[in-house]
Amino acid sequence: MRGWLRFARIIDALNERVGQLMYWLAFAMILLGAYNATVRYLGQYIGANLSSNAYLEAQWYLFGAMFMLGAAYTLKHNAHVRVDIMYGRLSPKGQAWIELVGTLVFLLPFSLLVLWLSLSWVEFSWKFHEMSPNPGGLARYPIKTVVPIAFVLLILQGLAQAIKAVAVIRGHRAAVYESTQEDAVL
Repeated sequence: MRGWLRFARIIDALNERVGQLMYWLAFAMILLGAYNATVRYLGQYIGANLSSNAYLEAQWYLFGAMFMLGAAYTLKHNAHVRVDIMYGRLSPKGQAWIELVGTLVFLLPFSLLVLWLSLSWVEFSWKFHEMSPNPGGLARYPIKTVVPIAFVLLILQGLAQAIKAVAVIRGHRAAVYESTQEDAVL
């Protein structure tokens, strides 16, 4: 079990770093949004168009990347929305069973399906160097590539969560707690 928990810690550390990168992406998105708003009004005031579709699309691309790539980080930190009618009243083992079943029955199959379906979509976009139809718009193939990357990270984090749930079920709660504490240090 220790080897599996070590594997889960590696995945946790990866998604922790990706999540920290998303903080910077959010900062860049906010700066770009502030710039877009400022130049739009400044441009109206001086009678010149200072903005472009590229800036607006870049803001949306950053938002999309942040949302998609942050999903695994959010899962790692147990911050996804959930209906907590029974879950909160269960023992740690009962909660671990729900996490394990939910991961194996819902999260992993859905994520694998989206990953599989997105690959040909992304490949097509790269093959033709898909561009935005808007004048001055950005290339679409780089942002479309984020979808399979995000789902690979989500699948990996789902595996890490399943490993930790099995550890709790098997009575290794201390080992799971240690792995969480080590992530905070990484």
